[in-house]
Amino acid sequence: MSGQSGRTTSGNDGLDAILRGGLVANRLYLLEGSPGSGKTTLALQFLLDGVSRGEPCLYVTLSETEEELHGVAASHGWSLDGVSIFELATAEEALGADRQQSILHPWESELGGTIKLIKDVVQKIRPKRVVFDSLSEMRLLAQDPLRYRRQVLALKQFFAPLDVTVIIVDDLTGEEDGQRDAHLHSLCHGVITLERLTLDFGAARRRLEVQKMRGIEFVGGFHDFVIRRGGLDVFPRLIASQHHEPFLGESVASGLPELDEMLGGGPLRGTSTLLTGPAGAGKSTIGLQYVFAACERGENCTIYEFDERIGTMLARSRAMGLDLSGHIDAGRLVIEQIDPAEISPGEFASHVRREVETRGSRMVMIDSLNGYVAAMPQEQHLILQTHELLSYLNQRGVTTLLINPQSGLVGTMATSINVSYIADAVLLIRFFEAGGRIRKALSILKNRSGPHEDAIRELRIDSGGVRIGEPLTAFRGVLTGTPEYVGSHGPLMEDRGSGA
Repeated sequence: MSGQSGRTTSGNDGLDAILRGGLVANRLYLLEGSPGSGKTTLALQFLLDGVSRGEPCLYVTLSETEEELHGVAASHGWSLDGVSIFELATAEEALGADRQQSILHPWESELGGTIKLIKDVVQKIRPKRVVFDSLSEMRLLAQDPLRYRRQVLALKQFFAPLDVTVIIVDDLTGEEDGQRDAHLHSLCHGVITLERLTLDFGAARRRLEVQKMRGIEFVGGFHDFVIRRGGLDVFPRLIASQHHEPFLGESVASGLPELDEMLGGGPLRGTSTLLTGPAGAGKSTIGLQYVFAACERGENCTIYEFDERIGTMLARSRAMGLDLSGHIDAGRLVIEQIDPAEISPGEFASHVRREVETRGSRMVMIDSLNGYVAAMPQEQHLILQTHELLSYLNQRGVTTLLINPQSGLVGTMATSINVSYIADAVLLIRFFEAGGRIRKALSILKNRSGPHEDAIRELRIDSGGVRIGEPLTAFRGVLTGTPEYVGSHGPLMEDRGSGA
């Protein structure tokens, strides 16, 4: 027993966070899910947590052998020492062959005898935690649905006065058409469902839902999780409003006076800035300029790289005078390479929370949103999840930079995810032609934090770094996607080295 009064920890920190303290002690719970969803692993975590607290624990297995359970435990680096195991083979030996001579149906004798043996073991061991795995075997033994439900009810009544917390496991293989047993749900104090989803491409996604939990407030909805060596790693659903921290909404400088001037001093703490434009326009480079300036001030920053290799990005930034290696060595900058095919939205949000809450990251850059979208190709509520993540970062006073590539290079361009209304500031980069050369134009479309410059300036990125030119007054058509410069060539910038 630990945590809040009358609570029993589940052995899984993520699940305890969802339950806001753990399971209510001395109750009967249902853990359901299809085969391979992680039920046995979570059940073992529950028992091993009890063993670590000096509590006697019992695993009643009607589906797996004791050897198989030890194999599951070994795959996670666990030992089942301290966990008493009762398996169906033990019941077969104890009942003996004479059970076939009963005037009752064989199945009726088997079920009744097995339940009696289980009760005898419980009376002998006096466990504080029990896992009963699984109900599908009880259905097979009972054959009759009414008798099966009576036996489940009898088990609940048997355990009720014994000061024991019970988890019964159901793999749903005996349910008609995969439908949940509403009667079984009503008998249990709480119901936890594990799901395994197979996507069209990439790793299988797993998620957990607490369907009901009497008497306590819990975090509803689906929560992503993965099975790793060491058990289930559950990522509670992010709720931004629960993470507000007081902070000063000061301007965040980029180190480029012209760029800061365009944004009225720079984006504020606790806001998100969207950098959008075609491929090769310089979105990531401007983002790196902000990150480099923050690191130079001694702030911790984090970059999540979905698209570009970290080595390529570092080499490119170094060529433009932004040497990030020193800040990485000093621990001020962390760059994480994210594989979109292998990570779920919940796991990614957990990565972000760890950086913000544990390492104190003050600036987060996501490069790019296309990669973030690829991480959840079959998610139905992408905009809501993105909004919640950005709201969380805003609540914590983090400056967020979002790189948003647009499809196409010139002409009318579009984006795969429209989050411009979510962002607090939007920087637009476009290509334009002047003097037989392709150049770049930078403009600020909006800035909720305060006033911003409405002029269009030339953007230049070369070995001299990022440079912002004077406002281009003789410039038209920027919002059509094909900006045209019709003035003299005087205000345009020249190279300081090789172009980039």
